[in-house]
Amino acid sequence: MPIVDMRATGNNIKNMIKAKNMKIADIQDVFGFNTPQAIFKWMRGDAMPTIDNMVILADVFGVTVNDILIITRV
Repeated sequence: MPIVDMRATGNNIKNMIKAKNMKIADIQDVFGFNTPQAIFKWMRGDAMPTIDNMVILADVFGVTVNDILIITRV
């Protein structure tokens, strides 16, 4: 059964932010968040972006949602 590896997906988000030479504040601005806490939770794998936010991230990074998600089988 496939599951989303939250930790690996978070690390992937972190790497994509770096690859685009973006700062956490840049991502925060895209989403209009008052604080960057949600983004840090995503990067640690403590939480996942909502589907809507995942689609926005994919657009910002110029990738597909599937490129962001890391799926493992159990």
